[in-house]
Amino acid sequence: MAKRAKVSNEVVAEAMQVARATQRPGQTKEQTKLIAQGIQKGIEEYKKRHKEKSRELDKQKRKLQRTQAPASQNPQPESPEKTVYLQSKLSWGLLLLSWLGFAIYALYFPPF
Repeated sequence: MAKRAKVSNEVVAEAMQVARATQRPGQTKEQTKLIAQGIQKGIEEYKKRHKEKSRELDKQKRKLQRTQAPASQNPQPESPEKTVYLQSKLSWGLLLLSWLGFAIYALYFPPF
């Protein structure tokens, strides 16, 4: 006999909420509970599959890191300065453009 994993209260509440939302007129409480149990099993199965996929992705990621680790003994430094430099150029360009626009506006539309 396999051990049954305990279901969290959140899953039970969510399953019951979905079952009540899809409840038909004239449906008994027992029928609603059965529907909620089916939804609960579906949620459990989804979470189980998601965990398995997550584990597999982690294994692949670790395996990839292990294979790349010896090759990257001499890591090349990344250049975040390049990005900062480009962002800096953009911000200065926008600042100059806004001041130029303000100067043109002030010349054509004087405040007095």
